[in-house]
Amino acid sequence: MARRDYLDDPSAPKANSIVPSATAIVVNEAGELLMVHKTDNKLWALPGGGMDPGESISQTVVRETKEETGMDVEVTGVVGIYTNPGHVIAYDDGEVRQQMSICFTTNLLGGEIATSSETSEVEFVPVDRLDDLNINPSMRLRIDHYLEHRERPYIG
Repeated sequence: MARRDYLDDPSAPKANSIVPSATAIVVNEAGELLMVHKTDNKLWALPGGGMDPGESISQTVVRETKEETGMDVEVTGVVGIYTNPGHVIAYDDGEVRQQMSICFTTNLLGGEIATSSETSEVEFVPVDRLDDLNINPSMRLRIDHYLEHRERPYIG
């Protein structure tokens, strides 16, 4: 399903849903960040997605990371909680979702890099190469907060 992200855009459609979601910061031994190239909006992002009924948000992080990248992780902490009402995502089925995402740090346990129906590319990216990727500003904010090594999680 195609989607379009709006960030602080006065012409954005009004949100009609909120779905709890999660993203994962996954770093390899070289300090590179696991990134996915999404098929729905053609942007680079952290692995993640919406929470399913019957699972905890930490289970969401583990499942989504495995589904989108082939990698196994365990949750270790929280980078931040991102709920900007000015960030909405319009899907081609008429859903317009207000952002509600928690970004988690993880420990990489293993796995083999693999793409999925949601990801056309999966890659560990050196931090100094992130500027070369087309990343939504909301996603980049999460990455920047992680790289700042904040004392406390971002709440906004």
